[in-house]
Amino acid sequence: MSDRPRSAALEVLRAVREDDAYANLVLPSVIHGFGLTGRDAAFATEIAYGTLRMRGWYDAILAECIDRPLDRVEPVLLDVLRMGVHQLLAMRVPDHAAVDSSCALAREQGSRPGAAARAGFVNAVLRRVARRDVAAWEVHLRGDRADDDVEWLATRWSHPTWIVRALRDALGPARGELAALLQSDDEAARPSLVARPGRMAPEELLALPEVVPGRWSPLAATLVDGTPDALACIRDGRAGVQDEGSQLVALALARAAVADDAGRWLDMCAGPGGKAALLDGLARESGGRLTAVEQHPHRAALVETALGPDGVVIVGDARHAPWGEGAFDRVLVDAPCTGLGALRRRPESRWRRSPSDLAALGATQRDLLRAALEAVRPGGVVAYVTCSPHLAETEFVVSDVIRGRDEIVLEDARALLPGVPDLGEGPTVQLWPHRHGTDAMFLALLRRTR
Repeated sequence: MSDRPRSAALEVLRAVREDDAYANLVLPSVIHGFGLTGRDAAFATEIAYGTLRMRGWYDAILAECIDRPLDRVEPVLLDVLRMGVHQLLAMRVPDHAAVDSSCALAREQGSRPGAAARAGFVNAVLRRVARRDVAAWEVHLRGDRADDDVEWLATRWSHPTWIVRALRDALGPARGELAALLQSDDEAARPSLVARPGRMAPEELLALPEVVPGRWSPLAATLVDGTPDALACIRDGRAGVQDEGSQLVALALARAAVADDAGRWLDMCAGPGGKAALLDGLARESGGRLTAVEQHPHRAALVETALGPDGVVIVGDARHAPWGEGAFDRVLVDAPCTGLGALRRRPESRWRRSPSDLAALGATQRDLLRAALEAVRPGGVVAYVTCSPHLAETEFVVSDVIRGRDEIVLEDARALLPGVPDLGEGPTVQLWPHRHGTDAMFLALLRRTR
């Protein structure tokens, strides 16, 4: 195997670090730019994603092997070292290959006069890392801390401590599952596909040799071979790439009982368009139409592409009812959030978020839910959805907004996800990666009675 895959992985890490790029967006262009295919592309993907996911764990190991603070190590060399640790401890790469290739990468960074020193530094550090396997590093770094010690779990499973505490609180009585949840965030998720209603039958999607059936959604398939953009049905929009958790919350809104449904459906935060395309297809099958609203023009353009030429897309702030007068039968509020429920698919996001994000997002989430309750007609339903299990973005938002509003009823949403187990005590639904193999989607179903 050539060093092009490693160079490509390093370029992804650089883009994430310097440009605030999202790995899932920049990786395909980097793979293409380096001319990688097949095993080389898969190798580069594993190194880049694995290094981003496990950065916290690898930094704890590196701190034991470097005689100065990590923030005093040249950033590109720290990226090279993290990649080397990932190859040594998490991949089937021989030690000599992981060390030698990392030294070669180090030589290529910066000026020629310092090449030998950079390579020597990387060589010395990674040889110290290689003296212990994963189990030995666990024993060394854990010390006498308990299995459920938050600081230890944050280190071992490479999450910021504040996120570990938030996930523990969200699990509630099931907090014994915390380690399994954190570990599931560190496992690569296979792409989940959706057959869009009115465009492609689920049976047609499942007939493709590259897929197997999804676990829960009747519209889902899991891609086990190749990449989504290699499939014609993805390129032409008959199917989409969509986590099963996202499919399930959209299906739940469509399944909710609404008397005299006139077919007026609203998606208030529609970008980039995955849930909107699914709901639009379901609405059309029952004779209705979806109105999709997106505040940001570039994301609204993605929604227009997802819905097709006859889709109804409004560019505007849903908090201020840009659709004008009238009321809707079904309203989706897929609120902007920290995205803590999708850490397995967005490995760098855990290092970008902070507790301070919750305050600004919380105000927006509450405003959007209030606007949704004004937009829905009596007898209609609102689905409040977040891709985060953080209580400050889920239960607390719902309880704050409906407090004192006796015309709003919080209904039990669990029955709207038939066949999906372990949904908790209700009435809201919280999906979990370690239980359901989905993103940690939250769903609350609210009905306006008058």
